[in-house]
Amino acid sequence: MEITKENIEYENPFLCMKIFEADRGVSTLGNWHYHKEMEILVVLTGEFEIHTEDGYTRLTDGDVLIIGAYQLHRDRILAENARYYVFQFDLSYYMDPSILPYHRLFLEQQFPFSRLNYIFQESPEAREIVQACVQEIYREARRKEAGYEIAVSLLIKKILLALLRNDSQKLLSHPESAELMRLKPVLDYIEEHIEDKIQVKEASQIANISYYYFVKYFKKVLGMSFLEYVNMKKIKRAERYLLTEDISIAEVGETVGMPNMAHFYKLFRKYNGCSPNEYRKKMLEWSK
Repeated sequence: MEITKENIEYENPFLCMKIFEADRGVSTLGNWHYHKEMEILVVLTGEFEIHTEDGYTRLTDGDVLIIGAYQLHRDRILAENARYYVFQFDLSYYMDPSILPYHRLFLEQQFPFSRLNYIFQESPEAREIVQACVQEIYREARRKEAGYEIAVSLLIKKILLALLRNDSQKLLSHPESAELMRLKPVLDYIEEHIEDKIQVKEASQIANISYYYFVKYFKKVLGMSFLEYVNMKKIKRAERYLLTEDISIAEVGETVGMPNMAHFYKLFRKYNGCSPNEYRKKMLEWSK
């Protein structure tokens, strides 16, 4: 079985997403592939199947389907003139502070997002909301009116909200608010000392939790290790400096507490798929 890793090229680097209308006129069986982006399909007309490792789902007019990040899949067109929207986006890019309490829920660590497709069978309202959001994202991406990046971000949040509120099986179980509040002083400390070398020991002392329990507790609540979270916040702050400050790449690294340039470049490329200099050039060119 041939498997391809598909690299999604974003039209707008500020959005980390791609949306297009597919029009398949010939009955074909696609190749197995995967990508780091979550994918939502909205069927306009026609009939086809989506195959995953767990089996296949038949789709027709008006159906909606979610495919999880990195999940193997392929399609099989069953009728001519199948038309559908394909919406692919890197969900991690949209994890701003308002979504932080739900970050763990959307990491797909316990199950692939395709298991949430039962929602669209149970709730026509949820299906209609997601349909409308994807269609509006498509229109926004085509028109590119002022502020369309904000509109797309809000519509993605509306999709996530529809999934959360219609998940009768409680696959997306909410973390205890008390658990998150217990970590809030630590999260605030990280924001305020992003330029420093932040250690697990001092963070555990701030939370008044033993070192070894803190390591497990942090990952349980946020879905990522303490180091992963700190690195993510440092890189996000570096992105901001690259776009708003007229300073060198080395100075950016210093400012976010990563003076080792090899380490800074390695982490930055991990999160953005390019070097800091390439990121700055690409973003500034787009915003002209």
